[in-house]
Amino acid sequence: MKKFFKEFKEFITRGNVLDMAVGIIVGGAFTAIITALVGNILTPLINWIPGADNTGALQVVLRAAVIDPETNAVITPALVIDFGAVISAVISFLITAFVLFIIVKAVNSARARGEKLKESRKKNKDGEPVAEEVVAEPAPAPAPVVPAVTTEELLAEIRDLLKASKTDKE
Repeated sequence: MKKFFKEFKEFITRGNVLDMAVGIIVGGAFTAIITALVGNILTPLINWIPGADNTGALQVVLRAAVIDPETNAVITPALVIDFGAVISAVISFLITAFVLFIIVKAVNSARARGEKLKESRKKNKDGEPVAEEVVAEPAPAPAPVVPAVTTEELLAEIRDLLKASKTDKE
């Protein structure tokens, strides 16, 4: 379990581009769910734990709101430090990061299994690497066989043609 949380901590603190892209896409999809969970369930529970009073738990009012008594309009808003909102934002971040960590861990695990499978296919029963099959291209069709003619035969043919052409002229 320690290794799991160590990997989670490393995931949060590193800046891998693929992890960031996955985080943006999947984080956008989970935003509505996580916001509803934290805002509607966890924040009221967090504010209720120290004792919910009318001003709201986990808040420090530095200056009360100034309200016009005649119109009940707020002239100056209250100045409040809201620790509950900060805690809710941290919880929201941790939930999002944890879900993304699980997704990236699953993707990386699947990738590693695929690589392992690919490597295991390249080995024989004894674990020795097997040469990859090379698909040979079909051999070109053989050239037609032409009977070899010697130089003497060519010269004799030329001579005979010349003799024939002389006799035709006469």
